[in-house]
Amino acid sequence: MLSLNQNTLRFSARLALPLAGLALPLAWISMGFSSLTGWGSFFLVLVVCAVILALTWRAIRADSPPRWLLVLLIAAALLRLTLGVVWLVGLPALGYDTPVQQAGYVMEDAFNRDTAAWELAQSDLPLFDAFRGFSASDQYGGLLFLSAFVYRFLGGPLHQPLLLLAIAAVVSASALLFAWAFARRAWGEPAARLAAWGLALYPEAMLLGSSQMREAFSITLTVAALYGLHRLHASRSRGGLAFVIVPLLLALPLSLPFALSLLGLLAFVALALGNWQVSRRSSVWIVLILLAVVALAFVLLRGDLWIVQSARWQAYISANASGWVARQFERMPLWGQIPFLLIYGVFRPLLPAAIFADGLPLWRVVAVWRALGWTVVLALLFYSSYLATRFRQWFKLPGVLLLSNWVVVLLASYRGGGDLWDSPRYRTAFAGIQLMLAAWAIVQQRESRDPWLRRAIGGVLAMVAWFAPWYLRRYGTLDWPIVELHHVIGLGLATAALYAIWDWVGS
Repeated sequence: MLSLNQNTLRFSARLALPLAGLALPLAWISMGFSSLTGWGSFFLVLVVCAVILALTWRAIRADSPPRWLLVLLIAAALLRLTLGVVWLVGLPALGYDTPVQQAGYVMEDAFNRDTAAWELAQSDLPLFDAFRGFSASDQYGGLLFLSAFVYRFLGGPLHQPLLLLAIAAVVSASALLFAWAFARRAWGEPAARLAAWGLALYPEAMLLGSSQMREAFSITLTVAALYGLHRLHASRSRGGLAFVIVPLLLALPLSLPFALSLLGLLAFVALALGNWQVSRRSSVWIVLILLAVVALAFVLLRGDLWIVQSARWQAYISANASGWVARQFERMPLWGQIPFLLIYGVFRPLLPAAIFADGLPLWRVVAVWRALGWTVVLALLFYSSYLATRFRQWFKLPGVLLLSNWVVVLLASYRGGGDLWDSPRYRTAFAGIQLMLAAWAIVQQRESRDPWLRRAIGGVLAMVAWFAPWYLRRYGTLDWPIVELHHVIGLGLATAALYAIWDWVGS
């Protein structure tokens, strides 16, 4: 016992040194390179971060995680934290002259919530007021409560946003552990490796993991619950049950719609894991019907928070849209506007638009980075859907995950009104699922040597090529004769089809 205690003390001492060393520059940067005020707060928060990483690593220990995964986990957390520092330092100098960016925040929601959290932490009010009096800055209150808790009990006398950012970065990075463990159990080590790397480097996950946004937490809760469900199905263990229940409970104060969507996802994944055998029991259908009733009641009773607001947002876009979107609205019937925005939101951020759009250099780089990541993932999701059809997987695990993902993607596009920021943000809660499906598709392609992935990539490149001069005409002075959007899409699809035929003939 004495030896064990001595080893623990030595390990704690070795861990304390790098944490203290990292706390120093974070405090220095947070204070505008003027003092080390708050160094102790950063050290305490980094200790909490280390505990989170240790607990998540311990949680998947039964799956014998390799050492490279631990290195990737730490690197992903540090990368997200570094990006957060870049936003804090770079946006006031390189961003737009708005209060949000001058304060070092990427998104307005994060700015409003974090400011309110600091005000709540400095007040004499109980923190549970995050669920009542401060609801204007956080609709559900969970992240506001957490932020205020960190600032009140771990923070110092000054508002230092990097404190919460460090926790968000670590929780966001932890998602790759559960993605690796779930994909390994479901599809094997090659898919698990790709899923972990993909989630570690996926731009939208990195962006939200380097901001004070709830998606930094919801991504991890989604894959943790999926991992727990698979573990529960395999061994009926209490650990698996805990990993199902705890994410659901944590999701409730974070976002009620997210919690409901996660519950629905788990219900259908459980049916798929059991080969739909339990669906023959009437009790299962009673539970599913009750879940549907709860979801419907939420929509009807709180519709103004979701459906009605979304419809109003769509109407606002229709009435105030500018540029080519307004021209498209003028040429289509009223009933076609919402489907148009739905499809438009699914494809945003669009790579050709990101490449050729105007803007400050920093934001142009961010736009291309985000669009490139989503273009690759979206192409692999389409390819995954083709594989699910070809291999008859729609009632198995890949198909159920795909259907759930497409529902969320479409709902996110509807809720966000095709917005460049809201639509991607809402769907990113399922980023772990998207990257795991992409990994599954790549492994399937390697094993079957299916040529359609190559053809799909060629089709995407053809579409980008046709959009390039169209956007150059829009943002520049290129005299390009093809003006209509449907002509550009038609030419892109025709070129993709010709490439597929050429590749098929030559193979």
